[in-house]
This record gives sequence, C-alpha cells and structure tokens, in this order.
Amino acid sequence: MLITEILARNGRMYADETALIERDPENSIRREISWSEFDRQANQIANLLRSRGVGPGSKVVHLFMNSLEWLPLYFGILRSGAWVVPLNFRFDSENIKHCVTVTEADVMFFGPEFYSRVAAVKDDLHSVKYFFSLGPCDLEGVENYLDLLDGCDVCDPQLKFSPDDSAALYFTSGTTGMPKPILLTHGNLESSCIVENRHHLQTHDDNFILIPPLYHTGAKMHWFGNFIVGAKAVILKGAKPEWILDAVSEEGGTIVWLLVPWAQDILNAIENGTVDLKKYKLDQWRLMHIGAQPVPPSLIKEWLQTFPGHDYDTNYGLSESTGPGCVHLGLGNTHKVGAIGIPGFDWECRIVDALGEPVGKGGKGELVVRGPGVMREYYKNPEETARSLRDGWLYTGDVAQMDEDGFIFLVDRKKDIIITGGENIFPVEIEDFLQGHKDINDVAVIGLPDERLGEIVAAIIDVKPGRRLNDADMESFCQDLPRYKRPKTFFFDNIPRNPTGKIEKPKLREKYAGHQEMFKL
Repeated sequence: MLITEILARNGRMYADETALIERDPENSIRREISWSEFDRQANQIANLLRSRGVGPGSKVVHLFMNSLEWLPLYFGILRSGAWVVPLNFRFDSENIKHCVTVTEADVMFFGPEFYSRVAAVKDDLHSVKYFFSLGPCDLEGVENYLDLLDGCDVCDPQLKFSPDDSAALYFTSGTTGMPKPILLTHGNLESSCIVENRHHLQTHDDNFILIPPLYHTGAKMHWFGNFIVGAKAVILKGAKPEWILDAVSEEGGTIVWLLVPWAQDILNAIENGTVDLKKYKLDQWRLMHIGAQPVPPSLIKEWLQTFPGHDYDTNYGLSESTGPGCVHLGLGNTHKVGAIGIPGFDWECRIVDALGEPVGKGGKGELVVRGPGVMREYYKNPEETARSLRDGWLYTGDVAQMDEDGFIFLVDRKKDIIITGGENIFPVEIEDFLQGHKDINDVAVIGLPDERLGEIVAAIIDVKPGRRLNDADMESFCQDLPRYKRPKTFFFDNIPRNPTGKIEKPKLREKYAGHQEMFKL
C-alpha cells in the first residue's frame, strides 16, 4: 500500500482519532488534527494543484519549518501526482534559487520564515508558475494558499500510482557542498514505512515525539513507522530538555528520536538538577533511538543507567537509501554500541574493495547496500548515478569493516563532511569563505570530536608572510557565516598538501584531533 493510500485508510479507520499534535513551548501553542482532517487537507491541496494544471511530472517545492501544516502539504503534493521537493530550511537565497532551477519547479510553497529569502531571488525563478505562502504575504504574485482551500474539493482526486512512479526529489550535496537532487519513487517511500515499523515494532498505541526537521529523510521516515499503523505523533518545536520531557509526559510519548546533543543535554540537566524526573510521567516511554551522527558509547551507557526501562537503537542511512534503515543496530544489541549495526529488514550489505569484490570480516572497504529504498537516480546526473549505482548496489562512499559477529563499524566518513549536532557541514564552503581574508595564505577546515555535538568545526590557518592573525580576528571575520558553520576553534599552522594539490586532511585530523583515521575492532 503506497503512502497516499495509507493516509486514506487511516482517515477511514481512525477518523476522529488524533493524528498530529504541534507543540510550540516557546509560544505556549498546542494544536492538533485528526486523521480525517489530515486526509481532507491533503485532498484539498491536491485539488488546488490539479485546478492549476499541476499533475504527474510537475515539481512542487516545499519550504517550511516544522509545523502542523508540513505533512498535509507533503501528502497533498504527492496525491496531486506531482513530485514533492522538500528544501532544507537552512538554505539561503542562492541555494533556494539553485534547487528551483535544477528541478525546473512549477510551483513553490513557502512559510513566513522564508519571505525575505524568496523575495531576494523570486524574479530569477523563471520556471515557477505559482507561488503559495502560508499566511498573508505582500510579495507580488504570491497567494495565501490557506485562503484558497475552502473552495477546493475535499475528495481524493483518485490518481493511481505504481511503486515505480517518481514521487520526490530530496537534495543532498556533492564534494563542493552544492545541493544535488535525489529522485525517490512511491515504492521507496512505502518501503521506509515497512522497514521502520519492523525495526521498532510500532503499534497503534504508540506516540512518536518528532523533533528533527521534516525536510530531512531521517525524521520523516522514522515517523513513517507510526504512520503505517495509524499511530499519533507530536511535532515538537524546540529541543530543550524540559520541553522534550514535558511532551513525553503530557502527551504520553512512547518513542523519541534524538540527536546526540539533545540526549546529552537531557542527561546534563538531570545531573545538574535543572530537571527533576520525578515531576514527569515517563513510564510509557519505551524507546530512545539516535541517528544522523556517530554515537559515543559512553553516552548510551549513561542513558540506560538513567532510563533502565528503555530500548535503544541507532540507524545508518542516506538520502539515497530513502533515509535510515538500510543498516541498524537493532533492539537488544547495546553490547555492540559503536557499530552502525547489521543489514536492516529487506536490505543487503557488503563491504567491498576497489574492484567491487567483497572483503573478509575485519577487512576495510567501501560499504555498499541493496534494498527497496535505493533511489532511482541522481536527477539529471547520469555520470554521478553510474558511479553510485552498480548492479543494484548503492555505493555509499563510506569506509567500513565488519566484526566476527557480522556487525558493521564505520571507519571513515564520506568526503570529509563534518557532522555537528546532526547537521552536515561542508568544509569546502567554509574554506572558500576564509580564503577571502586578505591575510590568509591557505586554509583547511576539519571536524574535531565534541561530546555534545559529535563534532565541531575547526580551521587551520596558514597566514601570509609578514601578516598577523589571532582568534579574535578570525571570530570577527566569521560573523558573516551562519552561526552553525562558524569555526569554534582556530589553529595557525602550515597546510599539508599532496603532490596533486589536495589537502591531506587525515594528517590534520590526526594532529589536532588526536586520533587515527582508522581504528581496530
């Protein structure tokens, strides 16, 4: 059953039951909708798009912060037959322009937080025929779609889809940090519902506390495990420890997916007395799982001592595999924390050498995966597609090894991406920015281990002869970078490069992070 059909079934079977709850603690707002209302809104959005000639093959950009409107809009776009194109809410105007241009998007929906960013490039978005805003917007040619829904048919437009039909374009990034689209099918999305439910055994009585951004495959595809059984979810806007615990306690949350810093913040708040667990109703909370970044085993050990009744899992995945699940640790395998796990339900994994031949246990090689979530292609990029998809196998670019029990450990991450607080940061982008300083001769950006965020950004600066720079100078210069991309520490040193001119980042990581690139099991 495809996900648009699952929504229709939930609307029939669980009509008046709560489907989604939005909690905005900062503004003391709580809203909710039922399954029938969720289904009805998706139909109205689909019919609005159909009335404008939008249908199969059209591309619709979805640029929203997490909210109660996010998922009905997502499903409405799919139900119209168009391809949904969710965009990262951190994208600046130029990234937005790039994504719209590459996909040749026909329609754009955006929330109020993005009015200024859209305004800066709107006249350059030549493919877009219709702009829809969430709420009033004074930009010329932009319609408030909420005002239009009451006039739209509430019935399903009854388009028929097959698993092979294209459904969504999710943006990732290449080595330069420029976003590139991944084409997923209806079958890919359906498979993620099944995989997630098999891994975490959700029932109709579960309640998923959903905190990470919905534009990312990770958060949404984890929620899919609840969605397939008509179980409710709470969209929590904010990740303060007391907000998370309030949501679990007051809404009866049973499953929470956290990033490493959020889990660490909860433990720190308990330790320093900021929160008192006795004030919360937490007995029903059965599962905490983590994804999107390396997980310190010490964190999980402390977590399970604090919450001895919890199951724990971690997942590995990529946007190219329709999010998490191709590899997962598995419930009950906390003795293997540090591993990404074993092949997920209905997935195959191998570790191969440069020729694509499997290596033995303990040998290092590239992790490749095969299963129902593997993307169709990198959209309009046959060269990159051919490099990544071979005989049905997705080549992840991640170096891994397998222990004697069949558990997979990552050894080196893909293309030097820095993962801080679950967000991917591309060193080249920051290096290019820093190179604009008149006193810098050369620069390299790496990630350093951090207990709370997983990694922090560090910059190694080679100063031009006769010039002087210090930390304060660099911190001032970096104010034009988004806060999460600013280096947290600076080193002033020479930059090692190999004979072809590439920065030898393994040497820098070994020198400044104090660890080898490879580790032994």
